[in-house]
Amino acid sequence: MFYDDGELDEYGEDDRLVKSTKGEYDVEENVLRPKTLEAYVGQSKVKENLKVYMNASKQRGEVLEHVLLYGAPGLGKTTLAHIIANEMGGQLKMTSAPAIERGGDLAAILTNLNEGDVLFIDEIHRLNHSVEEILYSAMEDYALDIIVGKGPSARNIRFSLKKFTLIGATTRAGMIANPLRDRFGIICRLEMYTPDELKHIVLRSASTLGISSEEGAAEEIARRSRGTPRIANRLLKRVRDFSTVNGNSSVTVSDAKFALGKMEIDELGLDEIDRGLLRAMAEKFDGKPVGLETLAATINEDAGTIEDVYEPYLLQLGFIARTPRGRMILRGGYEHLGLRMSEKQKAQLSLFDKD
Repeated sequence: MFYDDGELDEYGEDDRLVKSTKGEYDVEENVLRPKTLEAYVGQSKVKENLKVYMNASKQRGEVLEHVLLYGAPGLGKTTLAHIIANEMGGQLKMTSAPAIERGGDLAAILTNLNEGDVLFIDEIHRLNHSVEEILYSAMEDYALDIIVGKGPSARNIRFSLKKFTLIGATTRAGMIANPLRDRFGIICRLEMYTPDELKHIVLRSASTLGISSEEGAAEEIARRSRGTPRIANRLLKRVRDFSTVNGNSSVTVSDAKFALGKMEIDELGLDEIDRGLLRAMAEKFDGKPVGLETLAATINEDAGTIEDVYEPYLLQLGFIARTPRGRMILRGGYEHLGLRMSEKQKAQLSLFDKD
């Protein structure tokens, strides 16, 4: 109805845009995802509130209000979407904002939703403006307004939609337009995980994957996972590879340390690019503030990748700071690299402290 190209799957959907939980997708990744809030580790405040909202909606016989999940990559936004759909008894349909290029794309997705379904849009801050405007009436009135024709003969046609829950996920909540943000009834911010929470996630994932792991090995992996479950699971799989090749039936502490050392991931979870950033600021720029683009060119890395992937964790550790004049390394960064500060570098930090 809305497409002039592409093929529809067995559920009447364009598989370039939306993926249904009835379809096939990464089996191992799906196995690692908890299916209920009780099995979901961490984010205690978010879990407590979501449990209340979902129970209240079920008692009233209503669909859950639209949910906005925001936080750093890998904290479990997609997993929470799976859990919400499972707890509410609906089917989860997944897509991403960059894949929805036209209003017709969104219309095709929305008209194929059944009562109580959950639509998950990843990177929702990247929605096209014209697509976003169509979403307003769909979220508020469960209706789709489509303009047919142009000029004086143009007319508006309204299609009724079945009641659904939209879950939007983003790493940049500030980039979402206010009219869209205001239409989400539930807004949840996901926090970084503690090493103890990550340890439980690693042990659970190891058990799910059929891996025998020592608690000390799980602690080692958790400590170097940058507060992120996705990284913890990735490191667990890579440590498992080293253990398998070495002929060990169980992941030991020595296996974990050896594997993580081979991957150049240090005690705090910093890799070679993190340390390269710190070294560039300390040695090439002598501790002076440096612009993001200059820093990116110096270490041959994309500026957006530095800002989104590497910088947040270094800021959290207190190793670098953002100043009006640029990024600069702090005392913690020098100490982690094992560098002694010169008098000039101490003077730079003194100026920063005064500011």
